Amino acid sequence: MSINITVAKTAGFCFGVKNAMTQAEKLAENGGGYTLGQLIHNPFAIKELEKKGVFAIDTLDEAKDGKTVIIRSHGVGQAVYDELKRQNIPYIDATCPKVVKIHKIVEEESAKGANVLIAGDPNHPEVKGIMGHCHKNVKVWVVNSLDDIESLVKNEKSFVHNALIFLSQTTGKLSKWIEYKKIVKKHCTNLKIFDTICKATTCRQTEAEDLASKCDLMIVVGGRESSNTAKLADISKKYCKTFFTESAEALPVAEIKAVLSDLAKKSSDINIGITAGASTPYGIIKEVHRFMSEITKNDEMDIDFMAEVDKTFKRVYIGNRVKAYVVAVNNTEAIVDIGTKHSGYIPADELTATPGLLPKDVVKPGDEIECVVTNINDQDGIVYLSKKRVDAAAGLEKLADACNNNTTVTGIVTSVVKGGVIVTCEGSRVFVPASHTGVSRGRRGDQPENPEELAKKLETLLKKEVKLKIIEVSEGRGKVVGSIKNAAKEESDALKEKFWSEIEVGKKYVGEVKSMESYGVFVDLGGVDGMVHSSELTWNRIKHPKEVVSVGDKLEVYVKSYDPEKKRVSLGAKNPDDNPWTKFLAEFAVGDVVKVQVVSITPFGAFAQIIPGVDGLIHISQISLDRVTNVAQYLTVGQVVEAKITEVDEEKSRVSLSIKELLEESAGDEEEAAEEETEGTEEAAE
Repeated sequence: MSINITVAKTAGFCFGVKNAMTQAEKLAENGGGYTLGQLIHNPFAIKELEKKGVFAIDTLDEAKDGKTVIIRSHGVGQAVYDELKRQNIPYIDATCPKVVKIHKIVEEESAKGANVLIAGDPNHPEVKGIMGHCHKNVKVWVVNSLDDIESLVKNEKSFVHNALIFLSQTTGKLSKWIEYKKIVKKHCTNLKIFDTICKATTCRQTEAEDLASKCDLMIVVGGRESSNTAKLADISKKYCKTFFTESAEALPVAEIKAVLSDLAKKSSDINIGITAGASTPYGIIKEVHRFMSEITKNDEMDIDFMAEVDKTFKRVYIGNRVKAYVVAVNNTEAIVDIGTKHSGYIPADELTATPGLLPKDVVKPGDEIECVVTNINDQDGIVYLSKKRVDAAAGLEKLADACNNNTTVTGIVTSVVKGGVIVTCEGSRVFVPASHTGVSRGRRGDQPENPEELAKKLETLLKKEVKLKIIEVSEGRGKVVGSIKNAAKEESDALKEKFWSEIEVGKKYVGEVKSMESYGVFVDLGGVDGMVHSSELTWNRIKHPKEVVSVGDKLEVYVKSYDPEKKRVSLGAKNPDDNPWTKFLAEFAVGDVVKVQVVSITPFGAFAQIIPGVDGLIHISQISLDRVTNVAQYLTVGQVVEAKITEVDEEKSRVSLSIKELLEESAGDEEEAAEEETEGTEEAAE
């Protein structure tokens, strides 16, 4: 009789839950606090947190003493964030990045007027949180069955005809999501679909299905309230007898023994599979694994289950690659369990290739990592391991693939060396020559750059995250050469190509002012620079662009014209709603007398401001009753005078002014007054 027990590789904490638990552990170390709702759907993990001073609360009103509140991985609606700020409650946002992405999608799309359809459990906290990020003016529906969708089609006209986005709860069941999409596509034409089921969830479900199809018995471990764990149990039940348990102690011993007894009569080989939900700690999974060996001992079946379980653990030897589970972390090492009687230790310098990191910065209790055995002390029962070597070997393969496929990778600049910098990437050291760093060399003529000056420039890259292309990999020597410059150029070329494919007259951009000349400014539009002429910066008269903008300012602009061949873009920045000419036409007309301020003197006349942004020309012939040969003898810049509007050219936005006409009218009035006075005197004499 052969018994095979297999634990699913994806069983246990997902990234989001790991992050939330890590934040809770840190909070416990700093005096404790609260989680808004149960941090994860696992009663045993919740009890452990309570012992450490981290308690679940249902409402923010329960938060006391100014202690920090953790927002769990499921996320919350915007109203909760607003309330946290209103009550001035310190908080840690442990929302899963996958859920945050959904929040951004519904915020942006619903703000545009799209209704929202969510596939999921309407009572699940993640779904409630997603709904809390939808715009108030749109409709939001949650469907959890094909019947729900059919009901919407029949009863909601806006569901079928209006703009709609469709997405899923991250822990949704993939097979159901595929069915839902088929139905919704048939009925909704103005539809956007976002595949938001977490890949980790999909992998977990796929592996559970594959494992269950090969097993005679499945044990699914996780909290009863866990949606993703329940789905794993549903999947497994389709293929074999399945038990859903929260812990080893909760396993139905008698029922399991009866199932195994029946299986033993039918086959000499029994395959048992174990999987677990995303919120199940590894310790519980391991307890279930070991407990299975105890409760299934049966003399009549003549099976040594403990021996069978032991077969699932690898024997260790130097160079052996093993899975290790982090038990504890201190300042000098990580203590791990590799499934044998040995105590496993990973020294700090064997945890990571990144200098300056403490063990707690690299791993935390509960993490599952791959290591290679470097030394064994059987007498003391100790085994030493290296995570760094496994990471480097795996990283070298990834970097070789990146080199062959010309893909971009990301790393951290960790040191400056002769002739370049070292970037830690995928656990490996990548040398980037100075000529490939993108740092300006600053050479003059044929003179080589001073090595000290170059080193100072390269030091500006230290500790920065950079993108790079891998241009050479020597796997035998472990030598890798990369280029930051090539990656930057590819990114820039892609931005430029995208820009020129989407540009159109009138399109608006928000760009950064990169440089300035007396005639205008150059604005970075995302890989391409456009020019805003001084006259297009503001409706007011300026002598230099620096009067209204500075280098580094963000400027909202629109495209006036462009030339793809010459790669030129002409931009405008004046808001049409602020056009002073519109205000002038509404308030002034030919014949009006206005007070104006002289702003400039020319040989043919003077320009005077009527209102900010609108100037009129006082021609040299309209300045005085006398013949004027030098404008400056009659008018000065800054002088305020009265003038008459004599002409308005709307098409060319020009205004003509006259001081002379006012003087003529005044002279005429004086002459008329004098005549009236003379007539009155003559009548009196008679």
